[in-house]
Amino acid sequence: MKCCICGPVRNCGPFLDTVFSNIEKIGALFDDYQIIVYYDKSNDNTLAKLKAYQKRNPKLCFYVNLQFVSPYRTHRLAHARNFCLNYVKNNCDINEYPFFIMMDFDDVNCKNVNPSVLQPYFKRNDWDALSFNTMPTYYDIWALSIYPYCFSYNHFKNNYAYHNIIKKYITYKLHNLKKTQLLPCISSFNGFSIYRTNKFLNTNYDGRVRNDLLPINYIKAHAKAQNSRGIVYKDYGHIKGAYEDCEHRPFHIQAIYNDNARIMITNDVLFL
Repeated sequence: MKCCICGPVRNCGPFLDTVFSNIEKIGALFDDYQIIVYYDKSNDNTLAKLKAYQKRNPKLCFYVNLQFVSPYRTHRLAHARNFCLNYVKNNCDINEYPFFIMMDFDDVNCKNVNPSVLQPYFKRNDWDALSFNTMPTYYDIWALSIYPYCFSYNHFKNNYAYHNIIKKYITYKLHNLKKTQLLPCISSFNGFSIYRTNKFLNTNYDGRVRNDLLPINYIKAHAKAQNSRGIVYKDYGHIKGAYEDCEHRPFHIQAIYNDNARIMITNDVLFL
């Protein structure tokens, strides 16, 4: 059993040594693994770090992007993740590579990894996408969609206040799971997710606002929960435009529609 471990890299120089060390520990769970990285122009020593590490570990394959993709961050991230995803689709036999991992290569995954947390899930058949909790709390509300908070909290009024409300909601949900129970959701990432390859061959990442992918009753449920009259299109400041949404959300929703993918979160913490 082999695995591709993928992700975009930009200005990640200070974190790469620890991240690659953690990846090696995760990779040791498999018969073999590849590291697929999409590099965007950085202002630090990220590229030098990649070149140096590749000499030590030829399992790393990285692409250097020299083209302007988009002024929007989520559009660039979607493009980068799709490059990695397409590598998996075009180069990896799903019988040999039943799983792939998408992760961030920054401080989120610089904590000490505990691979024994991940290993038991290989033999479980109750998930197709699996993300993990983080300490001290679950942080990635941007990528999260869970009923009734089905869409991006940023595209409704009261977005700043509801960030904390949704954070408390997901924390409560995870902490009240039974020991081996998983939490179903519409989308989640939290810096690291593992996927069953055969369930994600018909989907792509998309950094645009894709409210067309969710049933209207889900949009209405979120609007009601967030005390808003509907989706709001405006510049939220930390998002660089009204045409951005988290790239993970369309990716997961398409997999649900196209292949009945089961998107799950565990209360287990992989990075301590």
